[in-house]
Amino acid sequence: MASARQVALEVAGREVVITNPDKVFFPHSGHTKLDLARYYAAVADGALRGIAGRPIVLKRYVDGAEGEPFFQKRAPTQHPEWVETVELRFPSGRTAREIVVRDAAQLLWIVNLGCIDLNPHPVRADDLEHPDELRVDLDPGAGVSWDDVRRVAHVVRDVLDDHGLRGWPKTSGSRGMHVNVRIERRWSFDQVRRAALALAREVERRAPEQATSKWWKEERHGVFLDYNQNAKDRTVASAWSVRPTPDARVSMPLTWDEVADCDPAAFTLVTAPTRMAERGDAAAGIDGAAGSLDRLLALSAAQEAAGLGDAPWPPHYKKHGDEPPRVAPSRRKRAATDAETGRGRRQSTHPLVTIAKAEHRTDALAGLERWKARHPEAADRLHVDDVLIDTMRGRSSTWTRIRVNLRHVPEGERPTEEPPDPDYDPWRDSGTGRRPSRAPKTRSSS
Repeated sequence: MASARQVALEVAGREVVITNPDKVFFPHSGHTKLDLARYYAAVADGALRGIAGRPIVLKRYVDGAEGEPFFQKRAPTQHPEWVETVELRFPSGRTAREIVVRDAAQLLWIVNLGCIDLNPHPVRADDLEHPDELRVDLDPGAGVSWDDVRRVAHVVRDVLDDHGLRGWPKTSGSRGMHVNVRIERRWSFDQVRRAALALAREVERRAPEQATSKWWKEERHGVFLDYNQNAKDRTVASAWSVRPTPDARVSMPLTWDEVADCDPAAFTLVTAPTRMAERGDAAAGIDGAAGSLDRLLALSAAQEAAGLGDAPWPPHYKKHGDEPPRVAPSRRKRAATDAETGRGRRQSTHPLVTIAKAEHRTDALAGLERWKARHPEAADRLHVDDVLIDTMRGRSSTWTRIRVNLRHVPEGERPTEEPPDPDYDPWRDSGTGRRPSRAPKTRSSS
């Protein structure tokens, strides 16, 4: 022990200092920063399988799991000489040198910076333009059961099998599941995304009641297969990552036999090391299972020939020639109707209104309650999935946007859209005018 306020852990032949080791990172369970570091030391073999040799975005929770995180793409100016970096170029044209983790010492070094979960890119540092992983993100909508998530995961497995690929499932550590697919390093990001979109559409075709590939939230139902997680510059929490939940859940690799009966709450910072010690890593063979995208890309070509073109991209990506308009279908329909009738745009007919934009989630939720108090009759008509709570990425931290879908409020009774309360603008003082660097993950609440 170096001092009362820091602890040195011996890993990978190095001493890694953990500062403020007694700082509580998970208030509900009482787990400290040192507990988190020791967890990653215990499961390092599995955790490194998901991140080793990859650039990684640092998502730093310096105030613990309940604090506001901030994203740090650029490696800290002051870092040990034994911590590797690599320069990435993003869709915006900007570049940044990001951390590359290869061993347990480097892993604990980023944990000491406040990283709770691990967010690697799907490429290796020696070839930044050709992903070696296709990522299937199963994102359940409000009210969707865990059983439906598992059913859709099995359909994903079947589609992958039918196209010569092996999927490796894991819990997301939240409400969803991920299926990772190792692929040969022969295809561009755009091609991998095309393959992921084809996969999502085929899963939707086979399970139309449970699965959707629709980008616009107003069109979704059931479990959304987020094909855009395969666009360049997108990252997903990797296997064995601890997630910022009250019980410190872990994104746990599973065998397919376990998917049908698994309980994501069973995998936590406390239980996962025992599972690793007793059963090893369910994804231990993933690096030896790289497959070809040829058959999924052939499926994509067949879908396109049948009239299914590209699907919407995240908002900050360049517009693609065959991409549909980046306007929600309801807005397109209103615009067409207004053009036919000669009417201008009327805010009172909008089914989706922005209620609050706040630096902190609690402030946004307070704004929602004020809106409900001003419009009690409309609030009473809202369904559970009509309130959209989005965690948005700003320049260096997240912020919260709340929107309300008024589809269940009769048109003549819909409140006119008001200025958001509060009305936070993360770009006000940036001088860049840039939009958030990823599309939000949406949580719904009544």
